[in-house]
Amino acid sequence: MTWESKPRWRNGIRCSLKNYWSQGHEGPTPSLGTAMTKRVFLIHGWEGYPQKDWIPWLKNELEHQGFTVVVPAMPIPDEPTLKGWIPYLALITKFPTKNDYFVGHSLGCIAILRYIETLRENEEVGGAVLVAGFTHDLNYPGYYNELASFFKRPPKWEKIKSHCKKFIAIHSDNDPYVPLRHGEIFKENLGAELIVEQNMKHELPAALDAVLKISA
Repeated sequence: MTWESKPRWRNGIRCSLKNYWSQGHEGPTPSLGTAMTKRVFLIHGWEGYPQKDWIPWLKNELEHQGFTVVVPAMPIPDEPTLKGWIPYLALITKFPTKNDYFVGHSLGCIAILRYIETLRENEEVGGAVLVAGFTHDLNYPGYYNELASFFKRPPKWEKIKSHCKKFIAIHSDNDPYVPLRHGEIFKENLGAELIVEQNMKHELPAALDAVLKISA
């Protein structure tokens, strides 16, 4: 995928990413692997980073299983935007194949789905694990629509399913930010397997078993 193949991303987005990198952040270094290499992309959430929570553990476990694991530091995680995150994810993924799998936490889930929406007709990825993800903007005390750019329109469910056939959604029954109904929405619209954990709040355990299941 190139900027030339996605002309609607040129204006503004390229400049915003250049500004981000000019502040001292590194640009993406795609890991292409081979045609048979299974890649897993771990996408953190709002205010997240590659070393947060269970992400390093999951990366290590998957590498021991033979996966190539990519954990990008998403642009400006304290003030994330759709136009900043989705092209960045596309640049990192580079050439998506059925051997590519995605794990998102929180905001990382809708970022993955929005990225999948942009794939071309003949492109397909292997699957996605959605951990504590949400399908529309949040509503809880102290939230002021900081993530609204990701939800200006509903997800294109049918288009997403045309590019990805396997989904697992993992939610907690007492998440203070993301109600369990979002998992039901993933199940209804994507055919996702829904796993409900007990008393895990928003920091759910790593999704190792789920990745192994969808990549088998």
